[in-house]
Amino acid sequence: MCRLLGLNAGRHPVSASFWLIDAPDSLEVQSHRNVDGSGIGFFDASGAPVLDKEPEPAFADEEFRREAKQARSVTFVAHVRYATTGDRTLANTHPFTMAGRIMAHNGGLGGLGRLEEQLGNYREMVQGDTDSERYFALITQQIDAHGGDVGAGIAAAARWIGERLPVSSLNTIVATAGELWALRYPGQHALHIIERPAGASSPPAPDTHAEAGTPATTGSQPGTGAAATGLHARSVTSSVHVPALHTVPSVVVASEELDGEEGWRMLASGELVHVRPDLTVESAVVIPEAPAHLVPLPSDNPNIDT
Repeated sequence: MCRLLGLNAGRHPVSASFWLIDAPDSLEVQSHRNVDGSGIGFFDASGAPVLDKEPEPAFADEEFRREAKQARSVTFVAHVRYATTGDRTLANTHPFTMAGRIMAHNGGLGGLGRLEEQLGNYREMVQGDTDSERYFALITQQIDAHGGDVGAGIAAAARWIGERLPVSSLNTIVATAGELWALRYPGQHALHIIERPAGASSPPAPDTHAEAGTPATTGSQPGTGAAATGLHARSVTSSVHVPALHTVPSVVVASEELDGEEGWRMLASGELVHVRPDLTVESAVVIPEAPAHLVPLPSDNPNIDT
């Protein structure tokens, strides 16, 4: 399944390294689940969105295998893709950018013909074949319809889809320079959030990637302790290293709880969170009703998150 990760460091640009790769102990399994692309979105010094993505499985991409993806920004969006709609192409690889924003999606929806009718001229913003990019175009349309209110636009777009189209999940992260929004809807796929104060740290990860031909992920230097590691954590599909976060607070949203981090909270179904530049977090259940045409996953489907 697709995996999402969003990071907001507020008003403090930080250097982040993302290894969007498979854990060495599950390389074969993950290579069959997340083979369709990996990407990172962030913002440059002027606040313009930048996308660094490849339509290849992360484990097969030499850049992902041998080099940390490094960038400096206040907000980041990372994604590992398992395609349900659209071929493995650069245009279909997450994240996407529209109107100065970055978006990634985890899930699926049907009825794309009806969705395209609703998009009208906003259909011209879509470059690829995915349901996710069309979902983003609808979000963009609804943001404009709600006077630039990003949260209201996300909620309106998800509500429109949930009332009319087949849906498995509309989990999404939308970011601007310094702000981040995340929606979990409905409750089939997980989406977690953690608010990290300045000085929070996680223990250095073991150098397990070296066996798989990937960079070591400890990030620690001789003479440094855990307090100097900042955010350094990993999950099944990604490792994140942000050393500057030992001095500044941050908020992280992710499909999986990253190892070594305490304080994660699962978003409720229909819950939308907004992380402001001062890192205050606003949260509300904006879609309390279930989708009208939910596409349930079998109980033994590995894409189900709990």
